[in-house]
Amino acid sequence: MRQRISITFLLISAVLSFSTLSASVQEKIFVAVAANYIQAFSELSERYEEKTNVKIQATFASTGSLYNQIKSGAPYDLFLAADETRPQLLQEEGLCDKPFIYARGRVILWSANSDFCKSPDWKDAMKNCNGRIAVANPVTAPYGTAALEAIRKAGLEDLLKDRFVTAQTVAQSFQYAATEAVDAGFCALSAVGSETGQRGCYYLVPEADPVVQAACVLRRTGSREAVDQFAAFLVSQEAAEIKKRFGYE
Repeated sequence: MRQRISITFLLISAVLSFSTLSASVQEKIFVAVAANYIQAFSELSERYEEKTNVKIQATFASTGSLYNQIKSGAPYDLFLAADETRPQLLQEEGLCDKPFIYARGRVILWSANSDFCKSPDWKDAMKNCNGRIAVANPVTAPYGTAALEAIRKAGLEDLLKDRFVTAQTVAQSFQYAATEAVDAGFCALSAVGSETGQRGCYYLVPEADPVVQAACVLRRTGSREAVDQFAAFLVSQEAAEIKKRFGYE
């Protein structure tokens, strides 16, 4: 009887040890992701984890902030920027492989107040609005850069400059508008894919050029094969269908 109990105990211990070992050796990828891509990336990474059991751990911030972190030695495996410039700079500095384009986004003007969208277009809405407007920091956030270029093209900079509220990321610009801390915010079209985004109203901003978003695999990665496979998934047809639902080309 004692021998049988002892054998059973050993079997249980072996199973627990194997489970612990499996958990400890599970592949994990650390990804630096531009803040506009939160919604789409969350779904993409969840889908990939279900398919492969590879854990995807993301840090969301402005492209400029993530670039500076990488330059300072942050241990990311993959960088998903909201522009082509920063990945290109990292390649020139010998910190990453050749960048690839994974998405193209659009700028919108979004408001939580449906009355805000009664004007014919975003330019008239700006002229009819006396409240504050959120814009992502153009120094670190490419969507903020694109929004300000559109404002200048429309000849509205002098009218609006005293009413701008600077957000650290385009996601924060949407947050300010969603909580009605501002009347409206220049955001990424992907924000409309969220439940909160669908409750508000928005204008497309055609004067803003499409935001071309590039990614790169960082050379310091210790998970080369896993990262390359995840990067390939990000530009697959399966991923394209998910990205399209969030307004990315």
